[in-house]
Amino acid sequence: MSVVEQMLARYPEQERDHAIREVMQEIALAGLQRGGFFDKAAFYGGTCLRIFHGLPRFSEDLDFSLLAPDRKFTLEPYFDAMRNEFAAFGFEVAITAYKKAVESAVVSAFLKKGTTIYDVQVRGQRTLKIRFEVDTDPPAGFSTEERLLVQPYSFYVKCYTLPDLHAGKMHALLFRKWKKRVKGRDWFDFEWYVRSGIPLNLAHLELRARQSGDWEGASLEKPAFQQLLQQRIESLDIEQARNDVQPFLRDPRALDIWSTRYFLDLSVKLMYL
Repeated sequence: MSVVEQMLARYPEQERDHAIREVMQEIALAGLQRGGFFDKAAFYGGTCLRIFHGLPRFSEDLDFSLLAPDRKFTLEPYFDAMRNEFAAFGFEVAITAYKKAVESAVVSAFLKKGTTIYDVQVRGQRTLKIRFEVDTDPPAGFSTEERLLVQPYSFYVKCYTLPDLHAGKMHALLFRKWKKRVKGRDWFDFEWYVRSGIPLNLAHLELRARQSGDWEGASLEKPAFQQLLQQRIESLDIEQARNDVQPFLRDPRALDIWSTRYFLDLSVKLMYL
């Protein structure tokens, strides 16, 4: 049995499509690590939470943040390392930079203008696309840690710490510009953070919100934050949120409890973490 087959064997057959994507994500992380990418950047976002902390939902994109701002950063020096890594497991990859049609503060459903985007197409028995997003102008105030991944072999990846991952998710949940669409995955992750007892780095959330122009008031203290969160919950379309996240779950019955009251109660519990 090949290494890739061993990695896929961790998943039930009905999760095959999600499993293939996740295995390709792990191989991509291995290539980036071998190329020295994590000397300059850290992994964050939902896929980081899924791979390293057991978040019980699948995730699509790979999100990274530079350790210090560098608007001229490009992922191109690491392309060969990724190509070589995938080739070692029998896959051919094509990597292209995503061209933004409009340079604005928010593009592609909540991307900063300081974010570079790459599409990585993995060609095997079929073609699979993974999107890479790199924040080249990160706000300060976050911490990182080394997390161990043992597939496709053992290596360490530099990741945001959980309270800072929580702050990044809360920033997206509060301020994501999706017009009338709802990203239920944000709410699923919020629920997971509270149920897991993960505190929120409110200071880092404030820096993110100031940088994005979504908070211009005095220091963001707990009462003001809780008011923002409760307002967001009260305007949430619960059914749309369920529909968005359900395809990424093993057991959709986990969403049965979702309601405005439930999320308001979670918001109260968050204040005590």
